Amino acid sequence: MIIGDIMKKSITLLISLILLTGCGNNKDNNQTQDNSNKEPVKEEKKVTIVNTESDQRTYAVMINNHKAARPQSGLQEAYIVYEFMVEGGITRMMALYRDNASAKIGSVRSSRHYYLDYVLENDAMYFHWGGSPQAYSDMKTLKIEHADAVGSVFWKDKSLNRATEHTAFTSTEKMTNYVIDKKIRNTTKQPLLLEYTTDEIDLSSLPDSKIANNISIKYSNYQTVGYEYDNLNKVYKRSANNKPSTDLVTQNQYTVKNIIVYDLKYSTIKGDTSGRQNIDNIGSGNGYYITNGYATPIVWEKTSRSSQTVYSYPNGKEINVNDGNTFIQVYPTSGTLTINE
Repeated sequence: MIIGDIMKKSITLLISLILLTGCGNNKDNNQTQDNSNKEPVKEEKKVTIVNTESDQRTYAVMINNHKAARPQSGLQEAYIVYEFMVEGGITRMMALYRDNASAKIGSVRSSRHYYLDYVLENDAMYFHWGGSPQAYSDMKTLKIEHADAVGSVFWKDKSLNRATEHTAFTSTEKMTNYVIDKKIRNTTKQPLLLEYTTDEIDLSSLPDSKIANNISIKYSNYQTVGYEYDNLNKVYKRSANNKPSTDLVTQNQYTVKNIIVYDLKYSTIKGDTSGRQNIDNIGSGNGYYITNGYATPIVWEKTSRSSQTVYSYPNGKEINVNDGNTFIQVYPTSGTLTINE
């Protein structure tokens, strides 16, 4: 009887253990099942054209765009490039650099006074080789921090088959070293000019938007800028006077993600025998924002020389731009803008 009782108790204990183990396994299985149903944590996308969390100060560099100075170098690494007309109907660019390095930028050319307004709106350190009388006067009045033809910042590439005025270059490393050596402020509290998004912007549904596969911007009889949309890579390929705009070092054609284009009144400075220009850029006007194969109307507004230009949709909402470089094309009212499918 005692043995029988022991056996019964042993069997009962064994059954209890089995049941407990089974329950434990079910719990583990349920936990595994619960975990498998949880959505994976998505990594937050970050803007790559600039570090939006950085307080690094922008460097603004004057870029030669005379036909004898092409191809240029280093424009692909700039996060914004402005293009205005100067005397003689030619254009000149000002390229902005902040977080992306470039080993050869140029060729570097002289300043004109209205570019200073866009140096100020980006709180930039300014790099140039020479300048007009009014540019030098305004740099002093506006207290623009700048480096002009400084040997430690620029070099002449004598290997190029060009006139010497088309051979000056710099790099982000040389500019940074100059700023550090001279103890110039290298941080900023000013927000970026444009608001970037990592979600691809689709302009097609906005009122008055239109397909923009080919863009032509005629500044003068001397200079026409063109953009052709590359649907595969979702960028625009840049050209100048119907020839691809290529990089001197990489030989790749320049590509652009965002284009902002509008016209201003240009006029020759009274008494300037070289035909240097003024621009009427304080106020507001209409233009286009172009990206991903579509163009949509926008309104620009600039209230002073130092204030940031605000770009908005007609309903008053400020635009965001796609993560990528931006060319700001400001052509004269005497020029023409053509946007085709």
